[in-house]
Amino acid sequence: MLKQLLLAASAIVVVVVVSVTSTAQVTKGKTRLATTSQIMRGFVRPNHTNLHQGTEKLPTNKKEWQALATNAALLNEASYLLMDDDRCPDDDWANAAMTLRRGSAAAVRSIKVKDTKSMAAAFRMITHSCAACHDMHK
Repeated sequence: MLKQLLLAASAIVVVVVVSVTSTAQVTKGKTRLATTSQIMRGFVRPNHTNLHQGTEKLPTNKKEWQALATNAALLNEASYLLMDDDRCPDDDWANAAMTLRRGSAAAVRSIKVKDTKSMAAAFRMITHSCAACHDMHK
């Protein structure tokens, strides 16, 4: 009976440790200072917002197109940042990061040639990546 109780207690401890470790990876990397929430608020959200505004009210000059390309390129960088430093806790996170990477790369390409239809489709892919990850991790 005591052996079974110890075995059950050990199993519970393992589950708790794994759960806490997974949560820690979602909220902060292992060695870097920025939390995932800070990256989202300070890096991802502003660039996503600006890109969204650029798909609704299209740029009218070269400077505005360049700014939009910068927003898309920084979202692409975020797809790597969100995977670095052991931040990625699971396949849902990894798949969302890859979708963000593909969508933001498509946005950069479409902005470069001023293809507004493709730019809007790329933005939808980016937004889908956000929703897929937030459904599981926010």
